[in-house]
Amino acid sequence: MEDNLSITPHIPDSTYRLQLNGGFRFTDAARIVHYLHTLGISDIYCSPYLRAKQGSTHGYDIIDHTSINDELGDMQDYDGLISELKRHGMGQILDIVPNHMCVASNDNALWMDVLENGTSSIYARYFDINWYPVNMDLTHRVLIPELGDQYGNILENGELQLSFEEGAFFVWYYDHKYPIRPQTYINILQYELDNLRDSLGEEHPQFTELLSILTAIKNLPAYLETDVELVKERAREKEIIKRRLNTLHNESVELRAFIDNNVKTFNGVKGDSGSFDLLDTLLRSQIYRLAYWKVAMEEINYRRFFDINELGAIRMEDDTVFNHTHRLIAGLIREGKVNGLRIDHPDGLFSPADYFYSLQRLCYIQGRLAEGVKDNEGVENLLNAEFDAIMLSNPEYKPFYIVGEKIFAKNEIMPDDWMIFSSTGYAFLNNLNGLFVNGKNKKHLDNIYSKFIDHRFDYEKLVYDKKKLVMKVSLASEINMLGYYLKKISENNRHTRDFTLNSLINVIVEVISNFPVYRTYARAWQVNSYDKTYIEFAVSNAKEMNPSINASTFDFLKDVLLLNLPDGTSDAAREQWIGFVMKFQQITGPVMAKGVEDTVFYIYNRLVSLNEVGGHPDTFGVTVEDFHSKNINRLRYQPHALITTATHDTKRGEDVRTRINVLSELPDEWERLVFRLKKLNESKRLTVGNKTAPAPNDEYLLYQTLIGATPTGLTPELVQTYDLSDFKARISNYMIKAIREAKVNSSWINPNDEYEKAIVSFIYSLLVYKNNKKFFELFLPFQNMVSAYGMYNSLSQVLLKITSPGVPDFYQGTELWDYSLVDPDNRRAVDYETRIAMLSTLQKKEREVGIIELNKELLADMKNGMIKMFLTYKVLNYRKANKRLFDVGDYVPLATTGKNANNVCAFGRSLGNDYMVVVAPRLVTDIFDIDTPLSYIKKSWRETYILLPIKKEMTFKNILTNQTIKAQKHGRVYRIPFYNLTNNFPVAFLTRFD
Repeated sequence: MEDNLSITPHIPDSTYRLQLNGGFRFTDAARIVHYLHTLGISDIYCSPYLRAKQGSTHGYDIIDHTSINDELGDMQDYDGLISELKRHGMGQILDIVPNHMCVASNDNALWMDVLENGTSSIYARYFDINWYPVNMDLTHRVLIPELGDQYGNILENGELQLSFEEGAFFVWYYDHKYPIRPQTYINILQYELDNLRDSLGEEHPQFTELLSILTAIKNLPAYLETDVELVKERAREKEIIKRRLNTLHNESVELRAFIDNNVKTFNGVKGDSGSFDLLDTLLRSQIYRLAYWKVAMEEINYRRFFDINELGAIRMEDDTVFNHTHRLIAGLIREGKVNGLRIDHPDGLFSPADYFYSLQRLCYIQGRLAEGVKDNEGVENLLNAEFDAIMLSNPEYKPFYIVGEKIFAKNEIMPDDWMIFSSTGYAFLNNLNGLFVNGKNKKHLDNIYSKFIDHRFDYEKLVYDKKKLVMKVSLASEINMLGYYLKKISENNRHTRDFTLNSLINVIVEVISNFPVYRTYARAWQVNSYDKTYIEFAVSNAKEMNPSINASTFDFLKDVLLLNLPDGTSDAAREQWIGFVMKFQQITGPVMAKGVEDTVFYIYNRLVSLNEVGGHPDTFGVTVEDFHSKNINRLRYQPHALITTATHDTKRGEDVRTRINVLSELPDEWERLVFRLKKLNESKRLTVGNKTAPAPNDEYLLYQTLIGATPTGLTPELVQTYDLSDFKARISNYMIKAIREAKVNSSWINPNDEYEKAIVSFIYSLLVYKNNKKFFELFLPFQNMVSAYGMYNSLSQVLLKITSPGVPDFYQGTELWDYSLVDPDNRRAVDYETRIAMLSTLQKKEREVGIIELNKELLADMKNGMIKMFLTYKVLNYRKANKRLFDVGDYVPLATTGKNANNVCAFGRSLGNDYMVVVAPRLVTDIFDIDTPLSYIKKSWRETYILLPIKKEMTFKNILTNQTIKAQKHGRVYRIPFYNLTNNFPVAFLTRFD
């Protein structure tokens, strides 16, 4: 076969994220395809829809990678969605989960097989289990931390129940089911066996069959067996035993009574401690050890997704695992049903670069098979070789559109060996969001915050402390494992063998606490220059902060991480070093995520619109120049990157952030309000132990949350009859989650019920008009003003997202105002009927009354969100019709002059004779009067101009108003007066019209 570059990626124009679940199925998605197409979307972007745990609302708790989730519909429903997409010329991007599976489901056949058969399971290699952990009691066993209390209490309370089902024994803990190891069936079947012999007689055929089954059980290959043939024999013979036992149970009244009575006896009698000895002995002989869920923090011996016990990591670096878990995906790609992939949490993988290479190769092969290459024996090897040869000659080649969920630290870049088109857009989100934060007021906001909470946070110190907290508590088992691993390495060399286990663990903790990025990417005995810099930075900082720890211990860890092996190192020792480094790399990411995004971001509440996934809350505002610079770099290096303003993981809805950003523009007004509210609500606070509830930091977060999430247009008059019950519940649920994530006054591990109840009480008393009229009279006028300014920010944000380099991504429902909070709040059902009707109305009115009159109506009632939908619809459809301009057209930052030059972000996109100009106001409290915004802006911006780098007179048309405007020559330059651009709409999108 010759090199073949006919397999080319499908590049979406725009994507629209859909959260599929039991309440929004394939058929529901199919019904809105026409609407999304009309809106201007080119591709739907689906949450994971492989088979997940029953009742999953998000799809990330996968239990079977080889089948579609039947809660979303059957294959006919799925194919109906695909047909509807194809009928509209649309594609599909699918979110897949290569890092983990749900291990808290009875329906996960792979995990259940491991629990039944241990290392002899044909799926033992699938899961990242440490079969030789620090706790020797867990050697060749798996800790299952799912009990709600200490094991002994659970056992003697009768909450663990043995059962016999279709020839197999299981133990149940409420809805959780655990298989009994086949060899230990003997414990149950030999109990009172003599009585059965006396009753039936030794020659009775059913008794001899039972004896034969017991012999077969004894002859099963051991559960520690790993020989391939013996593993297959065990897998086959144990099932034969179960069938024989089931037949005996069904056909013999005596055997049924014998087995059922034994099961009853093993289940014990509540109140009789000794009666549970049989079940206890049986459970001690299993592959797993059932334990109190809090034990996981220190002893769990399977790698998890972050610190979530229910999600067990899988070993995607194993070719068998890769091929098994991608079998269905491969078929969907070959059939043209999936056109792109979003990869969840690649930082959790053993080697993301190797994974992406394998994935692109798989996609290439499916593309070649779809072309008609005959799928016969040996063709896969030929296509593998063909792909490898292409990559040698063309390393930049990527046959399939793949993006990865990667979070970047400051100044971190995408690893250049990742064969993907981009990350999922968090860097863009935070860069764009920063445009609407007034950096000049940083110190003022610092002072307000510090004064309110009577404390001043050192952000970097807070990050350091909370990463250490996470390693001490929720990820302690992983850190302990690393320590023992490093200790083994140290013992191989006379110069390092005296390092103690505790000192090595301490050094690991300190270095990870100082790590500036999520992880490094050493592989194949190579540490790149970026990773070397990160490692040296972390070790240097840790060493400086810990003068009492022997510096040579830090140097030893640095040498290991940099793979600086001593001369004469054996091959076995080399493998130990790389093994440690790879495990270390998989742990630093969860520590960063849990310590920073899921802890610090709920503590450091100065301006919470900055506390976003992938964000840096200590960075206060982004300049227009920096925004342009990032756009130019994206166009140059990742022109098809996904760019977004909201995802299923963002901490706040995109329009919540644009409201809260306004506080950075109104520090004096905000200061007056927040301290008046603090004093006004003093009587509503409760005392819990020696704490005030809410604590000042939590109260400060609450007021910002209310600024961002309060329903649009709520006035002191309206609130008297407005039903706030749903809103109060949403805010309460959010605050409970935020408080637990912060781990200061409560936590997920040790919930402080009294404090949480006091918070809910405070919120409910706050949001009852008859009890708190003064609060609403103070709060709502300010909130309405902020909300109005926030809408203008949001319109600018939408325009900049759609027109910037990259592929604009929309989270479901955000074509209207979105004031949702962190999940699960942002996964509430979307009212598509209203949206479909709104879009139809917009199209009809534009035809019937014209765009100018429509603009007036939209501006007169911005609260309903139609103005945001109109902007999205007009610009997305223009983008779709001019795909090449946005894919490869030049990006030119446009200079502005005049008094309000800093209050606008403007740029041009050009390709050949095509030329367009984007003009988006920012920091709008300086320029907008919320009562008469357009007339006010015309007056305020009279001396502000957009300068165009053109060499001749050019006429433009604003597609949002259908108005035309000429660039005026002024000296040697051409310019457009800003006030002419916004006569009828707050933002401008100009296209060449001559």
